[in-house]
Amino acid sequence: MKKSSIFILIIILISFAVGIYFYPQFPDKVASHWNARGEVDGYMSKFWGLFLMPIITLGLWLMFILIPKIDPLKKNIEKFRKYFDAFIVFIILFLFYIYVLTIFWNLGKTFDMGRAMVPAIGILFFYIGILLKYAKRNWFIGIRTPWTLSSDNVWDKTHKLGAKLFKIAAIITLLGLFFPKIAIWLAILPAILFAIYTFIYSYIVYKKEEK
Repeated sequence: MKKSSIFILIIILISFAVGIYFYPQFPDKVASHWNARGEVDGYMSKFWGLFLMPIITLGLWLMFILIPKIDPLKKNIEKFRKYFDAFIVFIILFLFYIYVLTIFWNLGKTFDMGRAMVPAIGILFFYIGILLKYAKRNWFIGIRTPWTLSSDNVWDKTHKLGAKLFKIAAIITLLGLFFPKIAIWLAILPAILFAIYTFIYSYIVYKKEEK
């Protein structure tokens, strides 16, 4: 088993252990969702509040294990496999961080949830930029549009741009540390706008190549 897989498995086991440990201490109704102003606007039962995230994390990890095996272009995934494996670690750590924040909040240690998530989102966006830079054409990982999937050249140009944009999105996201009232929007809006832009860009590059 790879070192990254062993590390991820340990994180998942710790998540379940944390849930079991804190189960007796938690209220029957657990805060599980916060709005853009950092106010709680969603609750779950104690069981799901403590164990939904570990279950999601486990399921996501199993899906990531499966992807390189079933992708018709699996040989291309192997070309950037070390970056993909590192991305899986970042995703698992990101979910674990959110889980820990949720635990602390429900133990009575209230704080600005949006602002607390900013560093994690910024780091994740920055690494997505790194992954996009090295990603090769495949069906599951990267900026998958009809046009990037139809041409290696369109894929490479779109991902080169996407890599830069997501690193910029990471920097904009981190500004949320200084502007907590709009922190969540500084994280969400650039990511959405850049995703739309790369979608359109891939079509433009494809049409130029077609001509």
